[in-house]
Amino acid sequence: MGQKPKERPLRADARDNRRRILAAAGEVFVEQGPGAPLEEISKRAGTGIATLYRRFPDREALTRAVALDALERTTDEVKRARDEEPTAFAALVRYMHRVLDVRIGAVFPVLLEEIPFEDEEIAAVRADGVAVMQALIAKAQSEGDLRPDVTHGDVGMLLVRLSRPLPGPLPRELGEELAHRHLDLLIDGLRASATRPGALGGPALTFGDLDTMGGHQPR
Repeated sequence: MGQKPKERPLRADARDNRRRILAAAGEVFVEQGPGAPLEEISKRAGTGIATLYRRFPDREALTRAVALDALERTTDEVKRARDEEPTAFAALVRYMHRVLDVRIGAVFPVLLEEIPFEDEEIAAVRADGVAVMQALIAKAQSEGDLRPDVTHGDVGMLLVRLSRPLPGPLPRELGEELAHRHLDLLIDGLRASATRPGALGGPALTFGDLDTMGGHQPR
């Protein structure tokens, strides 16, 4: 069988339209759920509905693209942090703040039932990011900077909680700033150097536990 022909690279304007559609889709899905009108997404992106359908022929294709884009961006962020920061703990802190910016922790819970986790490309990107993240946590603990009782699941669930929009009429920008502030407060609780930290209550969930429960939580 012959090789699958390579997709032609998108023009700059087409890449920009795609980026804006994915960003708008993530925002609208978080606000209105996975059944949100596609017309609202195209309006938020500043493109026509025809442009949206040209890039994504149906809702399923758009949902898949939103999930894959979020996974690729967070995987890139954790690798950059690992390679550029002086310690594993510093990389972990940088990564967690960037996850709040990417908002994967807000998008994924809303789309859990819609994301095709069996999709080979999604599964591969997700597994790659998870492996890097688990190694980063282990290294931060071996270096004595991260509490030894903190698990991969703790970090993932913490980011989900902080990523969710706050109730009430609070402006989105203020909510996002508060999420970063509250993450800074919680980071002190992750440090192994915290003054006599108390024992953690509740279960110490691993990534495998989350998957078993159908959690499919972000890294």
